[in-house]
Amino acid sequence: MSATATAGADRPPLLVLGVPARKFFAFICMVFGMFMAILDIQIVSAALSEIQAGLSASADEIPWVQTSYLIAEVIMIPLSGFLSRALSTRWLFVISATGFTVMSVMCATASSINEMIVYRALQGFIGGGMIPTVFATAFSAFPRDKQAVVSPIIGLVATLAPTIGPTIGGYLTDLFSWHWLFLVNIVPGIFVAISTFLLVDFDEPDLSLLDRFDWWGLLFMAGFLGSVEYVLEEGPANDWFDDNVILIFAIVAAFSCVAFFARVLTARDPVVDLRAFLDRNFAMGSGFSFVMGIGLYGLTYLYPVYLARVRGYSALMIGETMFVSGLAMFMAAPLAGRLMTRLDPRAMMGLGFAGFALGTWQVTYITTDWDFWELLVPQILRGVSMMICMVPISNVALGTLAPETMKNASGLFNLTRNLGGAVGLAIINTVLNNRMDLHLSRLHEQVAWGHLPAEETLASITAGMAARGSDASLAALKQLAGIVRQQALVMSFADVFYTLTFLFLVLVLILPVMKRPQARGAAAGGGGH
Repeated sequence: MSATATAGADRPPLLVLGVPARKFFAFICMVFGMFMAILDIQIVSAALSEIQAGLSASADEIPWVQTSYLIAEVIMIPLSGFLSRALSTRWLFVISATGFTVMSVMCATASSINEMIVYRALQGFIGGGMIPTVFATAFSAFPRDKQAVVSPIIGLVATLAPTIGPTIGGYLTDLFSWHWLFLVNIVPGIFVAISTFLLVDFDEPDLSLLDRFDWWGLLFMAGFLGSVEYVLEEGPANDWFDDNVILIFAIVAAFSCVAFFARVLTARDPVVDLRAFLDRNFAMGSGFSFVMGIGLYGLTYLYPVYLARVRGYSALMIGETMFVSGLAMFMAAPLAGRLMTRLDPRAMMGLGFAGFALGTWQVTYITTDWDFWELLVPQILRGVSMMICMVPISNVALGTLAPETMKNASGLFNLTRNLGGAVGLAIINTVLNNRMDLHLSRLHEQVAWGHLPAEETLASITAGMAARGSDASLAALKQLAGIVRQQALVMSFADVFYTLTFLFLVLVLILPVMKRPQARGAAAGGGGH
């Protein structure tokens, strides 16, 4: 053998962030797969009316396009830890990416609402395995001292994807058709499946685990999480337990909850190992992740609802307005990574939640005239705060765990964020509905006969419509009623933002009680640092 060949053989592999370049590229491909799975939670939200028209669905049926995906995904996320250990990271990700892509094709070709709901559920269930697997890989494959770079990458993807989902959905629907919400996944999905098959070799499968798979545990977990997700999604719009279906699902959730925890605590190989919560850092980090889910999914929901119902914006206009938060997150990612190396994680979380509180407090002054420019600063604060929160929360929860517990813990950690979003949306919709009723009753008292300002306003509207026909009085009353409802709705939005401000401030006050997390040596980094 020549000296040149010998030198080439002895040359150390090219390293990126302390790991071989091949491993780093494989990780980036996995991150791209996670981006697709999280993006599809929100990408249909801006185009539900178009899907409804295309599939001839009813108003009661169309929300299931999103609900079915969320219910299925929330079941898979904690299950992914077990499957990743049994099948290996490589095969779980290849199966998830392939199945997600196939189901995207099926969604695009669905000819009825029932087909769409089934395909969306399968898409969410299969694709949900990609999300926690990426988090586990990030904290087990990279050295501890490289987490300041890796954490912002996964944090950016996990928060950016649902934020820009309505924007991308609005553009695709406006420029092409709703089918492209799903067709857009095909080429990236094929790329992710092939690249992870060829490149990912982080661990080996342990197929013996499948022989001891806890089917009862899976059944109880599915009943518990699926029913909770359904109750939280549908409860606010159906008067909660006054609706018989919601009451039945609540009973199923309660029974399944008790059975699930009994099974998990007694089974030899539980489908989900809850012992990770005995780690103080993980438990605290998961709690903050739960609340961050409220900020992530709650505000991603609130702004579009305001813009659509009050301002009358189209899906495309809503997407363009919401893009500000996504841009702010992207710009803040390097800042979050730098701060992580210099600040106590508690200080970073304090800054982040304080930024959330400041942004939501500014929106408590909302009026019917607010549009892009009035929402600009609150959206920037939300985007920057999201990144500053996400990075230390992930590191507090996962950064000090032993590698053998990482896969299971990652599923639980991601589950808390999704459940936080579900609980947050339920609280937001309940407050919105209740305060709407309260403000309507109070405003009706102010526009009753005998109140001079109301009578003057009605007379002015009637005079303006007199030239349009003989029904000017009726039309004026209808317009005045619309004005009252719109004002009541805006006042309800302000109340919701007050509630969120209070929640974020409480978290800032709790932070000093939390102990500063200590690293658990080199094992947590996956390298020799």
